Amino acid sequence: MKTGVLIYEDNTDLCEALVQLLNTSDNYTCAGAFQNCTNVINDLQTLKPQVILMDIDMPGRNGTEAVQLIRQVDKEVKIIMLTVFDDNKNVIAAICAGASGYLLKKHCFEKLFGAIAESLEGGAPLSANIARMLLEHLAQTSSGTIEKYDLTVREKEILNGLVKGFSYKMIAGSLNISFETVKSHIRNIYEKLHVHNQSEAVAKALKNRVV
Repeated sequence: MKTGVLIYEDNTDLCEALVQLLNTSDNYTCAGAFQNCTNVINDLQTLKPQVILMDIDMPGRNGTEAVQLIRQVDKEVKIIMLTVFDDNKNVIAAICAGASGYLLKKHCFEKLFGAIAESLEGGAPLSANIARMLLEHLAQTSSGTIEKYDLTVREKEILNGLVKGFSYKMIAGSLNISFETVKSHIRNIYEKLHVHNQSEAVAKALKNRVV
């Protein structure tokens, strides 16, 4: 079965091109395409995508606001932000809200499938620049106190894998456990660290010396 991808993009030409690209691929299909995210929760519950491509800057409700709403009802769907610049602080805000990663619009056609596959395997499509900005953001918003988290030995092993940039499959293989077991542990890690995604988990782990 093909992976359903929902698109929110207000550039008509880009939106139509993404729809065509997805629908002619072997592994993905466009579950729906919209130029605004006014009805994002209804769209999500009706179309049930596995991945969402979300323009970061749209009229009305912007992409970050949409991510916040989505994460209130769905923690699992992968959300990849579409942006023109990779130094945009809006990208940081979206990731902190729960986005899985981002993709530069100029690289949409050459890197789209790789970014989707990476997110589905538990990765976070990010540049080193955005990762650095995210870490700086957490440092600025922190009280300066090193917090302690009640992570188990196994959870620390898995978190260490995330810090090293391993996908869920790679972590499962290295620890000789199932993919689903890794996902279960990561949900617990996110809850204990009070984060929404891998990028935040890695940044917080490094800053607070969790691993």
